[in-house]
Amino acid sequence: MLNPEIEKRKTFAIISHPDAGKTTLTEKFLLFGGAINTAGAVKRNKANQSNTSDFMEIEKQRGISVATSVMGFEYSGKRINILDTPGHKDFAEDTYRTLSAVDSVILVVDCVKGVEEQTEKLMSVCRMRNTPVIIFINKMDREGKEAYDLLDEIEEKLNISLCPLSWPIGQGHTFKGVYSIYNKHLNLFNSDKTKVTDSVVAASDLNDPSLLNYLKENEINALKDDVELVNGIYGNIDKDLYTDGLVAPVFFGSAINNFGIKELLDTFIDIAPSPRHREAEERDVLVEEKNFSGFVFKIHANLDPKHRDRIAFLRICSGKFERNKFYYHTRQDKKLKFSNPMDFMANEKSIVEEAWPGDVVGLYDSGNFKIGDTLTEGEKLQFKGIPSFSPSIFKEVENMDPMRTKQLEKGIEQLTDEGVAQLFVMQPGNRKVIGAVGELQFEVINFRLEHEYGAKCRFRTLSYTRSSWVTSTDRKKLDEFVKRKQQHIGFDKEANPVYLADSEYMINLTKQDYPDIDFHKTSEFKS
Repeated sequence: MLNPEIEKRKTFAIISHPDAGKTTLTEKFLLFGGAINTAGAVKRNKANQSNTSDFMEIEKQRGISVATSVMGFEYSGKRINILDTPGHKDFAEDTYRTLSAVDSVILVVDCVKGVEEQTEKLMSVCRMRNTPVIIFINKMDREGKEAYDLLDEIEEKLNISLCPLSWPIGQGHTFKGVYSIYNKHLNLFNSDKTKVTDSVVAASDLNDPSLLNYLKENEINALKDDVELVNGIYGNIDKDLYTDGLVAPVFFGSAINNFGIKELLDTFIDIAPSPRHREAEERDVLVEEKNFSGFVFKIHANLDPKHRDRIAFLRICSGKFERNKFYYHTRQDKKLKFSNPMDFMANEKSIVEEAWPGDVVGLYDSGNFKIGDTLTEGEKLQFKGIPSFSPSIFKEVENMDPMRTKQLEKGIEQLTDEGVAQLFVMQPGNRKVIGAVGELQFEVINFRLEHEYGAKCRFRTLSYTRSSWVTSTDRKKLDEFVKRKQQHIGFDKEANPVYLADSEYMINLTKQDYPDIDFHKTSEFKS
C-alpha cells in the first residue's frame, strides 16, 4: 500500500506546439484550483499585466514561454504539480529534460491548426518513456477542423489510439459547452476569461426537458447521436492502457473561456498516475522506498532579478525530503544540506519543510549542481536523464566590453549550466563557442547577459552544423585524433572532446579515416 502522501501527488507537464494555448491552460488549472483569483492572458494589453507562469522579462516581451515553470496547488484532496514547458522548438531540450521529471503529460492541440511538427516530436519523446498522455483539443470557440477529422489526424500523425472522454456542443460561433462522457455530466457555462463562473445549467441526463431552455432541440439530438457514435467506436477508457502510454484520453474545450477545463481536471485527478518507480543506472528505484532520492532536471539563475540567486529544480523519486538534513551528492561525492528549500507557485516561492515523491523542490545552489545530478541518503545512484543532443548552430562569443570580462564569463557559464544552450571551449586561446538548436536561444542569451550580468557580447557564426562526442578505448589514439583535428575540437562542460563538422558527410569521412574513434550523436555514452 502506497503512502497516502505519495498517492495524492499528480505531477505532469503541459506540452504543445507554440500558440496552442498551453500557458493559458496552465493558468486556468491554477484558477480552478483556487491558486489564483483572476487570469491574465499572455500579451494582455490592459495594464500590461503578464500571466502567472511566464515570469522572465523576455517572455513577457515576446509573449512566449522560454523556460519551464513549476507550479503546485491542491485540488479535490490531491496535490497537483504542473510543469509548464516552452513550446518553441528552439527550447526543445528544456522540454525534453522536463519530461524526464513528470509522471504524465497533457498535450494541447489547436483545433484550427491540428497536429503540428513540434507536437509530433514531443510525442516521440513521451514514447521513449511510455509516458501516459491526455490530449486536450483547444480553441473550440473558433471555426476549426471537425471533431471527428481531428481525432483521425491525431491517431494517424501521433500514432496512438484515442478515447474521447468529453464532447463539444457545436463549434466556433455555435460552441455552447462540453459534455463529459466520462462522468455522464453536462455543464453549460457563461464564458468568462478571467474568473471561474458557476455553470448556467448542470445536468446528468441528456433527456432532461430543462435543457431545452438553453439548447435547441437539434443541438441536443446531435449531441446524443455523437455520444452514441463515440461510445460505439471508442468504447470505455481502459485505464491500464492509458497508464502504459498506449491509449490517450481526449478532451475538448476552450481554455481562454474556461470551457471544458473542469471536465479535464476532474477526470485527470481520477485517472492520471501517481508517482511510479524510476530507472537509475544501477537499479530501479521504487517510489515507496524509505530512503530519499531525487535528481536535478533544471537549473535556473536569477529567478528573482533583485537577488542574484541560482536555483536547482529537484524531482523527488523516493523517500521523504526534509529541510536541514544532509544528503549525499553522488557526482561530487560530498554531503550537502539545504536550509531554504522552496515550493513554487509560478514566481511565488515559499519555504518547504518536507516533500514527497512527485514533488519538485527548488534548492539554492552556489554552483554545486549540474543537470542530471542525483541526491540520495548515501547510496551511489545516478538516475537516467535526458542527454545533450547535437546542436545545429555554432557561434563564437566575442566580448564587446573588456572591462566586464568576468561578468561575461560568469554569465555564459551559468546560462549554459541552466541548459539554455551548450558551451564548447576551443583551443588555442580558450575560445568560447555556443551550440544551439535555434536562433532564439542566442537572443535569450544576449538579453539575459546584458540585463542580469551587465555584460555585452556579439556572436560570430561559425560554419559548423554538426557535432559528435568522440571516445576511444585507446587513450593514445584519442589524444592523437584531438591533436590532429584541433581546429575542429571543442570541449564540453565535462571536458569531453566533441568533433565539430560542417556536414554529416564530413563526419562520415572522418569516421572512415579514424576507425579506432567512436562518434556519438548525444552526450549519453559510457566513456
